[in-house]
Amino acid sequence: MNFYTTALSIAGSDPSGGAGIQADIKTMSALGVYAMTAITAITIQNTVGVRGVEGVSPEAVSGQIDAVFDDIRPDAIKIGMLFSAATTRVVADRLRAHNATNIVLDPVMVATSGDKLITDEAIDTIVKFLIPAATLITPNAGEARLLTGTSDITSQIARLRELGAKNILLKGGDREMESDMSVDYLSLENTDSPIILESRRVCTVNTHGTGCTLSSAIASFLARGFNLPESVSNAKRYITEALHSGADVTIGRGHGPVNHLFSPIPSIITSK
Repeated sequence: MNFYTTALSIAGSDPSGGAGIQADIKTMSALGVYAMTAITAITIQNTVGVRGVEGVSPEAVSGQIDAVFDDIRPDAIKIGMLFSAATTRVVADRLRAHNATNIVLDPVMVATSGDKLITDEAIDTIVKFLIPAATLITPNAGEARLLTGTSDITSQIARLRELGAKNILLKGGDREMESDMSVDYLSLENTDSPIILESRRVCTVNTHGTGCTLSSAIASFLARGFNLPESVSNAKRYITEALHSGADVTIGRGHGPVNHLFSPIPSIITSK
């Protein structure tokens, strides 16, 4: 029998299509992976900013996850915006119950516009229940600073290790904006020095959903069987090319999306 390679996104919905669940579906599909979703919240937003967020009930989130696992087991999971502490606990519980693997946690706390997307109580719950369970966490500079209380890369990695993080990708897209290079730091479990991943910074306002896109791309490559360093490297290359391809396209009046579908590949089919 033949099977699609699959991935599940657990995240919020973005009606403008550039971030959240919508970005994850586009990314996974563009990388040949069959995308499934469990929606945690409905955001009211566009490229200019966030006007409101309404959480989906924890019971409904739990039901969505169970329904997917009971029928189509995901090869990888991407976790984005969780909105509330109760939803965070439910997600951690259901993934543990289903023995989920290849979990990429993007600890979404603020939008590109700077608008807050998560309750204060949810942050502590993410730290307690999800960071230790994740295969990889992908905080940006602001999220890493919020989680660790420091801006120093080495100290951030050490503090995140203390919180139970296994593998850590400190994203550099919003660090040192005056630099021509975007530098990410990948710290792997049981290693001393992080892997430095550099790419030339793309000059564009179209950066809406870049974090969502990167994390779902990493999950997609993990689902396809690449190891973690390969998955992160491939995903960084994908997001850089998506930024380049969409740099001069106007969608909306604010931070537009990247071009997720600049070069889609056919669905990855296996005979597991």
